[in-house]
Amino acid sequence: MNYLTVGELAHRAGVATSAIRFYESRELIHSERTSGNQRRYPKHVLRRVAFIRTAQRIGLSLEEIAEALATLPENRTPNKADWARLSRRWRSRLDEQIERIERLRDKLDGCIGCGCLSLKTCSLQNPHDEAAPRGPGAVFLQPDGTAD
Repeated sequence: MNYLTVGELAHRAGVATSAIRFYESRELIHSERTSGNQRRYPKHVLRRVAFIRTAQRIGLSLEEIAEALATLPENRTPNKADWARLSRRWRSRLDEQIERIERLRDKLDGCIGCGCLSLKTCSLQNPHDEAAPRGPGAVFLQPDGTAD
């Protein structure tokens, strides 16, 4: 099996070495140690790092990412069936996020939700901050109309 140093893995994955160490501290990836106590990563860890970065870019939390990675095999490169199983678990979560982003896009011209600077002209019709009891943030942009 081919192994990568922390620097090689970081370079190939396009992240800082500190990110690699952080992912390892969160148990998202794992290394083996040499007799000199240096980290060595199996090449299949590259896919895990790519997955972590992609999941972060679409707004998934590290906890969600960790739960997903826990379902994948640790000692081999995940196969198509592994990834399909994982993606089925996230489909509803991602659909909700897409819906929220679309609502934001459609309302963005007038307001970013209950926090706009002009309650008089708020396109979300929130005069006198009537939505305040519903919670903090852009409550109208949540899937169920409640705060995150």
